[in-house]
Amino acid sequence: MRILHIYKDYHPVMGGIENHLRWLAEAQAARGHDVTVLVTNPAGLETTVREENGVRVIRAARLATVASTPLSLSLPLILAREKPDIVHLQFPYPVGEVSQWLLRRAPTVISYQSDVVRQARILRFYNPLLKQALKQAARILASSPNYIQSSPWLRPLAHKCTVVPLAIDVSRFSAPRRAEVASIRQRFSGPILLFVGRLRYYKGLDYLIQAMKNVDATLLIVGSGPEAARLGAMSYELGVAHKVHFLGDISDALIPAYYQAADVFVLPSSHRSEAFGIVLLEAMAAGTPLISTELGTGTSWVNQDGVTGIVVPPRDPNALAGAIRRLLEDESLRRAMGVRAQARARAEFDLPALVERVERVYEEVLG
Repeated sequence: MRILHIYKDYHPVMGGIENHLRWLAEAQAARGHDVTVLVTNPAGLETTVREENGVRVIRAARLATVASTPLSLSLPLILAREKPDIVHLQFPYPVGEVSQWLLRRAPTVISYQSDVVRQARILRFYNPLLKQALKQAARILASSPNYIQSSPWLRPLAHKCTVVPLAIDVSRFSAPRRAEVASIRQRFSGPILLFVGRLRYYKGLDYLIQAMKNVDATLLIVGSGPEAARLGAMSYELGVAHKVHFLGDISDALIPAYYQAADVFVLPSSHRSEAFGIVLLEAMAAGTPLISTELGTGTSWVNQDGVTGIVVPPRDPNALAGAIRRLLEDESLRRAMGVRAQARARAEFDLPALVERVERVYEEVLG
């Protein structure tokens, strides 16, 4: 099968969807499919074509980036020359969706990763095109049933939606990293709280940093992004800088050890832009209990309240602090939730299951 994936970015650009796309494309190539990924080139005005782990990766020349959307005149021209059996879009990326809608190179599958939440002005113009792109798609993949029910764009199209959860290589995070874990625990004192992700507005780190005023623990923040400087200054202003450590980006090889070293993983997201939370899967695979927020999205479907962790209201530092203290003060509860989290990751969110589910959808679409 000739598969063409379209999105704005690809590895080594860091991000949950970029990682998901890479893992899916490489796994499909390993199964013998002819896989191409069409994205934009973060380096600028040159189009490059490379084979990476069995995947043909085309990075189309990028003109500019507006409201987190890379603009590329080359991408639709390249798409017009491709002859795939099926086109798989990662949504939202307007340039990709509009190009495929206009050109209709092959049957379209859309992985609907998130509503357009913050870019209200752009949505005013994009909304009619978005509706047409979704209507044209042969199938829409939603990462959780929660998102189909809560999204104003997906609800009317529920009949063409299929739930296909995102997934990870569970074994990479569950394999013991004893020496590395011991080193991390030696470096940071006290119970360890962990956050991993891009430092963006919707991650809710303001509220977690505020919660640290009432928590006796060390918070490790892994990742970089536009909010880094402001959040660092905030931790000093609140007097918690001594127990909040900004570690920046950590290598893929080391990140599993950080999940395993943590006593609790916290994803304090504040807005619906957090549609699923792949980092929750990574923490679960490592056997670490979770704290997340109720956004009406997939995060509360992944993290089952009272089973794999605790779900609290968003934008509530006191609720976050209370949940953290509850888990840190009850080791047996922490361990039980960690065990159940790892079992759920293995049963529902391992990469081979994702590849099988997506391939089944392709076969149904192609008839």
